[in-house]
Amino acid sequence: MARVVVDVPLAHLDRPFDYAVPEKLADTVQAGCRVRVRFSGQLVDGFVLELGETTGFTGKLMPLAHVPSGEPVLTPQVARLLRTIADRYAGTMSDVLRLAVPPRRAAAEKKPTPTPESLPGPPDPAGFARYQAGPALLDALAEGRPARAVWTALPGEDWPTRLVELCRAALSGRRGALVVVPDGKDLDRLEVAAARLLPEHSYTVLRAGDSPEKRYRRFLAASRGAAQVVLGTRAAMFAPVRDLGLVVVWDDGDDLHSDEHAPYPHARDVLVQRAWLDNCAAVVAATARTAEAALLVESGWAHELVADRAVLRSAAPRVQAL
Repeated sequence: MARVVVDVPLAHLDRPFDYAVPEKLADTVQAGCRVRVRFSGQLVDGFVLELGETTGFTGKLMPLAHVPSGEPVLTPQVARLLRTIADRYAGTMSDVLRLAVPPRRAAAEKKPTPTPESLPGPPDPAGFARYQAGPALLDALAEGRPARAVWTALPGEDWPTRLVELCRAALSGRRGALVVVPDGKDLDRLEVAAARLLPEHSYTVLRAGDSPEKRYRRFLAASRGAAQVVLGTRAAMFAPVRDLGLVVVWDDGDDLHSDEHAPYPHARDVLVQRAWLDNCAAVVAATARTAEAALLVESGWAHELVADRAVLRSAAPRVQAL
C-alpha cells in the first residue's frame, strides 16, 4: 500500500489517499517518488508519502497507474514541513508542493551526482570576533547544537563571507546548511565566497533563472545528499538538505522573500518553522533588524548577535549635522 498526496486544488480533499502497489511496480516505487494515480476518473500526479502493509480504507484500493521515476525527491522532513506551512498559511499541501519540488527532468536523473572528496575543518573565527558571542556561535554550529541568533551586521561587513563561514562551521560538524538570500546579485556574491571557502561539490546553488534541467540537477545534488550546503533565493527555503544543522535568511525585510504564489509563504517564517521542526540552528541576518526579527529576540526564541558600541562607532561612517 502507498499513501499518496494527490495534486488536486480542492481544500476538502487535502489529505493523503491510499493506493495499492501493483506487483510490477513494487521494485520501483518508494517513499518520496512521483506517481500517477486515477482520481475521480482522471489521471493526476502525486507523491508517495510512505509505504505500508495495512490501510484504514474498508473498500478495494485503486492501484497506482504509473511511476514516472523511483527517485525519492520528497524527503520525510520536507513533507512534514510542507504540511506545517500549508496549515499555517491556510493553503493545501499540493499548493506548497508546487513551490518546493521542481518539475522532473529525466536526463538529469540519469546523470551521476559528484560528491566532495572531504569535508572542511572549522572556519577562522576572526571574522565573527567583532561580535559579542560570535565565536561561540561558530562553536555551537560545529558541535551540532541548535543555536538561534538574530545577527545585525556591521556597516561595510563582508556578509557573504560571514554567512559561508557559518555554513562551513555546520559542515565541519557533519551537518547540512541552507542559506536563502533575496535576489540573484546577492546569490552571486554568496557563490563567490562559497567557492573560496567550501570544498568543491559540497554545496549547490539553486537559482530561479536557471534552465529547468540545470535547476533539477542541482536540486538532486541536495536530495541525494551529495551537496550538504544549499545556497539559493526564495524557492530554496524548501530544499531537501540532508542532516540539516543550520538555516539562514539574509535581509529578511526584503519583499522578495514573500512568495507571490498561493499560499504566499515568507522565507523567514518557513525557515523558522523548519528550525523548530528539525531542531537545528537558525540565523536571521541583516544590516537592520525587522520587527519580526526583534520579536524572535524578545520572545527568547533567539539571541541577538551584535557588536558592542565602540566597535559599531569605529565601523560606521561619521555623520555630522550642518
